[in-house]
Formats: sequence, C-alpha cells, structure tokens
Amino acid sequence: MEEKQPSIILKASKIISDFFNPLLSLFIFFLYMSIKNYSLKDSLYYFLPILLIIMIPVIVWLVWNVKTGRYTNLDVSNRVQRKTLYIFIATCIITYIVFNYVKNGYLDFVMLFILILLFALQISNFFIKSSMHTAFNIFVAALFFAINPVAGLIWLGIAALVGITRVILKRHSPKEVFMGALIAFIVSFIYLYCNIQFQH
Repeated sequence: MEEKQPSIILKASKIISDFFNPLLSLFIFFLYMSIKNYSLKDSLYYFLPILLIIMIPVIVWLVWNVKTGRYTNLDVSNRVQRKTLYIFIATCIITYIVFNYVKNGYLDFVMLFILILLFALQISNFFIKSSMHTAFNIFVAALFFAINPVAGLIWLGIAALVGITRVILKRHSPKEVFMGALIAFIVSFIYLYCNIQFQH
C-alpha cells in the first residue's frame, strides 16, 4: 500500500504539470479575456492572430524538435536546449507585436510583458534553469487578477501547485522553482502597477 502512494502522487503531478503548461495556461487566459471583453466576431479577430502567429508555431516547433531529437522532451528540461526555444518564442512574440501594431495601431501591453518575462527567464537560464511552468502560471495569475481578482487568486493557487509538481517530477529543484517564481512576481508586480497607472 505504501509503495502505490508515490505512484499516485507522480501521476497526479504529471497530469497537473502537463495540463497547466505555459502555452495552455496562456491559451485559457486569452480565451477568457476574448469572451469577457469582446463579441464573438471581435474575439476571433483578437485571438486568431495570437493563435496563428505565436501558439501554433511554438507547438509545431516543440513537437518537431522532440521528434528530431534536438529536444529531450516537450518540457525542454535541458538548460542548453532551452536557448533555442527562448529565441524562437521571442521571435514569434515580436512578430505578433509588430503585426498588431501595424494592423491596429497600438502596442499589445500583455504581449510586451510576456516578452519581458521571457527575456528575464532567458537571462536567468545562463545561471540557473528557472521553472517556466511556475513563472508563466504566476504571470497568468497576474493577468487574471487585472480583470478579475478572485480568478487571479485562484490561478495563483494553481501556480503554487504547478511549482510543487515540477519538484515532485524532478523537472526542477526547489531553488529553480523559487527562481522562476521570483522573476514572475517581479514582472507581474510591474505589469499590475503599469496596468493601474494606464487605467487612470
């Protein structure tokens, strides 16, 4: 009976960690924001470019690199392998920011801060492999908090759970999870402060 307990914890951790990966967490937020703030037509107009320019290319990039053996797994747990992932994601985000600015005439504030978070994680990666899962889920909590504080606090709880699963699955050490959390809290605080300032 005692031997089965870790197995159940590992399985549950894998499900939580896989489901709340950075891409899916951001997808859920953008879907929520689109439905809450826009009509169906406008939400498609807003969400489709994000899907086509960022999310689908990143998924294809991950799958292709795992299949060709360049990445060990979809989590890109290897610190050296992460460098090309950061560069590719940053390229996709910058492409979207430029596209959105040319098409709609404004700078996408959310995407700008996602890019800042990504750069901060990339810099950290030179010293320590910070947890992207933890960092992005904390930032998603901040994004939710700006729209709905209750949803933000719930997602913060999810982010904490995700951080724990990353340690249980041995994808990260506690130090790497805390580093990812620290970076995300700093970026999230600046995002929320700027968000409040621009609303007044």
